[in-house]
Amino acid sequence: MASIGEFDPLNSSVPATKIEITVSLVVLYVQGIGTKEWREFGRTEVIDNTLNPDFVRKFVLDYFFEEKQNLRFDVYNVDSRSSNISKHSFLGQTFCTLGEIIGSSGSRLERVLSLKAFIYLFSRGIPGKKCGSIIFTAEELSNCRDIATMQLCANKLDKKDFFGKSDPFLVFYRSNEDGTFTICHKTEVIKNTLNPVWQPFTIPVRALCNGDYDRTVKVDVYDWDRDGSHDFIGEFTTSYRELSRGQSQFNVYEVLNPKKKGRKKKYVNSGTVTLLSFKVESEYTFVDFIRGGTQLNFTVAIDFTASNGNPSQPTSLHYMNPYQLNAYAMALKAVGEIVQDYDSDKLFPAYGFGAKLPPDGKISHAFPLNSDCENANCVGIEGVLEAYYDCLRKVQLYGPTNFAPVINQVAQCASEVTDGSQYFVLLIITDGVISDMVQTREAVVTAASLPMSVIIVGVGPAEFDAMEELDGDEVRVSSRGRVAERDIVQFVPFRDYIDRSGNQVLSMARLAKDVLAEIPDQLLSFMKSRGIEPRPALSPSPTPQINVHL
Repeated sequence: MASIGEFDPLNSSVPATKIEITVSLVVLYVQGIGTKEWREFGRTEVIDNTLNPDFVRKFVLDYFFEEKQNLRFDVYNVDSRSSNISKHSFLGQTFCTLGEIIGSSGSRLERVLSLKAFIYLFSRGIPGKKCGSIIFTAEELSNCRDIATMQLCANKLDKKDFFGKSDPFLVFYRSNEDGTFTICHKTEVIKNTLNPVWQPFTIPVRALCNGDYDRTVKVDVYDWDRDGSHDFIGEFTTSYRELSRGQSQFNVYEVLNPKKKGRKKKYVNSGTVTLLSFKVESEYTFVDFIRGGTQLNFTVAIDFTASNGNPSQPTSLHYMNPYQLNAYAMALKAVGEIVQDYDSDKLFPAYGFGAKLPPDGKISHAFPLNSDCENANCVGIEGVLEAYYDCLRKVQLYGPTNFAPVINQVAQCASEVTDGSQYFVLLIITDGVISDMVQTREAVVTAASLPMSVIIVGVGPAEFDAMEELDGDEVRVSSRGRVAERDIVQFVPFRDYIDRSGNQVLSMARLAKDVLAEIPDQLLSFMKSRGIEPRPALSPSPTPQINVHL
């Protein structure tokens, strides 16, 4: 967590989308990332004498697309007034992920309840043979979709530059429950003035206050310096509720510098900041599109070039260790197990590139792992892994490392479905320096106008500096005078996420959290650029309940 006045992009908190689940059972447990431990999250109220309880209490969870959020639901028959759960009769349980609930049609998921040998009814043990079912529904809380647009100006700020005035900018921080602050916005710099007027800016309300309208928002005022050692002018605090009053006497803030205030008895302030305008609008969210039926189509492309090493040798990045996953399998499983929750048919095209194929040794840069040129789909992520392992036994690792063919292959599919019903995610896993950068830049620029994102995971010890130019966080990718319409590429080296203690589950969770974090915003940027609105969500069952069939 970043301390006050500092921003750590690797450890700062990501604003959470709040998801409300209506479930028909008693106890909800959540599992920590990279651990097998279950922690009780909450309980429903007790409803007497019914096989179809309709619980009022909801579970409100923080939803992160980029995390595999495992949930466990335990059903009990309450035998006494004791709060000790072990004192009650356990009926059964079921498991799922939060992503599965949201990604199901209409965000409504039905699961069979795994029961013990007896089903307890009305506090009596009655032999039972048939299992019951649990119906889950998920709904996004409304304050998650609000977008605030505001404009501020300042007056008579302290002069910090020796030869000029000041080059002021503002930094906004959201307060956390533990008393620390997390940066959430930084304005542009206004050069050489003590009375700046900043441009209006837009920020999600959840980023500003995480849905708590009275949570403290701290604003630091700095004088920009070229060497990065920006001079602190002062600070003030406010809240979303105060800001929402708009331009008024309540939204003129004194900028205070605690050090100057402690040194100078006649110190008043270091200037003032005034809110000029404030408005709130609701925007469609990632969850809106998923609930409306948008499917994520996941495709994987694996590097089969010779630089990976002989797969039969332990030094190879493709080595099939019977006791643990290799880096390729870990990356595939980490990303695939999350994205699959948003794909109803669980059929995933999987390709390889950079290998010589039997029987004639022809080099291919987009060959199906299942050897079926008519249908590259594999059933589930496990099916992709099986095809990958099988392919390693058949092909000859060769080269070069070309990305463009497989990007164009997925782009062709994406170009056929641009109505918002599908969004394509391509995962490329590679060990080396790209060989066809010119063609790949052209492919990325073309794909940026389609419903598509590209994730590149680098495995092994190679230098991946050239990959950075494809990740358009700083400078948008361009080719032959064309600039990519959107930033659709995310590149990361897997070695940055490996857990030093050897915990593969934690390593995969860290990788997925980073590479998938941008997918929701990339999907939204495409939908917004095309004026596509989410379809109405399918109506869930009016009474989510546990149905016990006898």
